[in-house]
Amino acid sequence: MIRFSNQELHVIGKIDYNNAQQYYEQGLREIQSQTVFPIVVNLAELESGSTLALAILVRWLRQTPQAKGLQFKAVPPKVMKIIQSCHLENDLQIIQ
Repeated sequence: MIRFSNQELHVIGKIDYNNAQQYYEQGLREIQSQTVFPIVVNLAELESGSTLALAILVRWLRQTPQAKGLQFKAVPPKVMKIIQSCHLENDLQIIQ
């Protein structure tokens, strides 16, 4: 599900309605235990992008200092399209 290593939060697997709350809570625990920001959220191992996955990412972001403590890496194309259609490109820090 969630793995933290080398200042990166790796999101692994598929987020769906049955496990979304678990992903949120596990990721939030990892984020809140950190003292150095920004944290890179690596989505390379996310199996499927959805509005639900994006909602979790935004909820995590809101829990960081000044709501700017996350950077997103390896964003799946479907999630990127949702971000663009919602005009969130300027709100989310997306890195290569």
